[in-house]
Amino acid sequence: MEKVSKKITKKEVEHIAWLAKIELTEDEKNLFTEQFNSILEYFQVIDEVATDKVLPSFHAVDLTGVLREDIVEPSLSREKALANASKKDKGFFKSPKIF
Repeated sequence: MEKVSKKITKKEVEHIAWLAKIELTEDEKNLFTEQFNSILEYFQVIDEVATDKVLPSFHAVDLTGVLREDIVEPSLSREKALANASKKDKGFFKSPKIF
């Protein structure tokens, strides 16, 4: 497999910041350019791992029966549920009007 060395430029970092609607200082632009390129270099190291005999997997750990059975239990009484409510009206929580 041919190694492609793609580097992120400061201009691309500025574009990403523009897309994210954030302002970066010159120091931050330089820092992020360096960090993005470091991440890309690490991906190149990962690409060198021989995986041609490794079957694809969808889960790192074999998960079975991850859902528990529903157990019916008594719920809170209305009085207990409303005990700490700052505003209540006729047995219900009262909230601000939303327009």
